[in-house]
Amino acid sequence: MLQSPRLAILQSLNEMDKVQMDEVLDYIKKLLNHPEKTEDHKVFKKEAMKEIRKALRQGQ
Repeated sequence: MLQSPRLAILQSLNEMDKVQMDEVLDYIKKLLNHPEKTEDHKVFKKEAMKEIRKALRQGQ
């Protein structure tokens, strides 16, 4: 008999130890906190925009 995705998730969570559960929770928290908004991402985006502006000015 096929299990529903919800039931399969619940069963796998029941089989985890505390360390595994903590790792899963940390992973979910990272996904929910939008890691792409980190300071490194902002700096990278700013530098990329500078390069795009420079390239556009040179193309004129």
